[in-house]
Amino acid sequence: MFENWISLGYLLSASLFIFGLKNLGHPKTAPRGNLLGASGMAVAIITTILEMNLVGEGIIGWELIISGLLIGSIIGYIMAIRVEMTGMPELVALFNGFGGAASALVALSESWRYIYESNNVPTGLDLTVIYIAAGLSALVGWMTLTGSILAMYKLKGGVTVFGKWFRTPTWGPSWLNSIKIIFFFSILVLIYLSLNDPTNATFLWAIIIISCILGLLLVLPIGGADMPVVVSLLNSLSGIAAAFTGFIISNSVLIVAGSLVGASGLILTFIMCKAMNRSLIDVLFKSFGSSEKEVLTRTKVGADSEEVAMMIDGAQKVIIIPGYGMAVSQCQHQVKEFADLLKQKFDTEVKFAIHPVAGRMPGHMNVLLAEANVPYEQLIEMEEINQEFSECDMAVIIGANDTCNPAARSGEGPLAGMPIIDADKARSVVIIKRSLSVGYAGVDNDLFYEDKTMMLFGDGKVMMNSLNSAIKEI
Repeated sequence: MFENWISLGYLLSASLFIFGLKNLGHPKTAPRGNLLGASGMAVAIITTILEMNLVGEGIIGWELIISGLLIGSIIGYIMAIRVEMTGMPELVALFNGFGGAASALVALSESWRYIYESNNVPTGLDLTVIYIAAGLSALVGWMTLTGSILAMYKLKGGVTVFGKWFRTPTWGPSWLNSIKIIFFFSILVLIYLSLNDPTNATFLWAIIIISCILGLLLVLPIGGADMPVVVSLLNSLSGIAAAFTGFIISNSVLIVAGSLVGASGLILTFIMCKAMNRSLIDVLFKSFGSSEKEVLTRTKVGADSEEVAMMIDGAQKVIIIPGYGMAVSQCQHQVKEFADLLKQKFDTEVKFAIHPVAGRMPGHMNVLLAEANVPYEQLIEMEEINQEFSECDMAVIIGANDTCNPAARSGEGPLAGMPIIDADKARSVVIIKRSLSVGYAGVDNDLFYEDKTMMLFGDGKVMMNSLNSAIKEI
């Protein structure tokens, strides 16, 4: 009788995961999706504990389980409360690493049990399935952990050690790819050897060490422009590690949940690659952008807020293009005020053009603007909004560069073929940026120097406050 209730519990948990994932597909329903996913995890935990206590041999050490749940919940709550929207990419990367590490630790504990309980080692097909799953879980899990930690520090830009700031390096000579391939096949060989000698702990530790190094080598060459793809891929890998672990401990909900995360993460990864006109192989094994940044030889005289405000007066349609600079300056609330002022004072139609890889994680701009209560209907994806720029009076770019660089249409250079937002087709363009510096691709932006472009040089929040004040005085 208990087995039937346990199966129903796992079925309910898997259903909540599926419906939660479905709701995460739109910013308006994303909070409900998060709640459904968290509820699914709570049901899975409770069901697993009941299964261990009622169906299995019973639980030894309730205090460890309760302590783990309490400590984990408190840490998660504190991190979620304290994190700023600009720090969300780093938090997501860190959580991906924790997910991979949790799966790898479960695989390690099971392998450890077989190694030190030689009379309990499975045989035949069971041995093959469990040890292959354990090896692959260790490979993916530990690789995800170290790769995610490095990705987090790349997103932060560096790390502080004993009060001194060290910038996170981006280094990837071509011969490093050969090292990655050798390491990967070495792990496969070690998994095969562990099948022939399942009680040998040396193979297990070798898999863990090589997997940790491989995770660092995979992320080390990847630059900031490819970080949305990397974050999405690491999320997928954490799910795949969980699915492998589900096979080891024969837990159906872990297999289902891991497969869902792995599949959805891979789909999102390929969407990100398509948005950058790059293959996943290029992201992992080729650098994005030039090794040397273009030397700026042109200049542009900056405009002032009053001049821009006068140009906006009378504009019937304005499209705002947010970029990572908006996240850095945390000016999403000032941008929302700007949009409201245009609507109230000039009855201007305002929309937001969202590039899929703007920011440092998928949906970064959507999250920031949603926090500022920008209506979801105004957030338009690149494919839909691009056709409207020809009838747009003004495009206002806030901290974006590569995602609206016309050089992508030239078919040459690092940006060749990358889909961009067609801001240059608007009748006039306003760009808020600290300087004329190039983006991550290292390519100068011709849009900066066009006659119809007005540059507002300075911090995003400062310039948006100044622009809003100028509009109020008209």
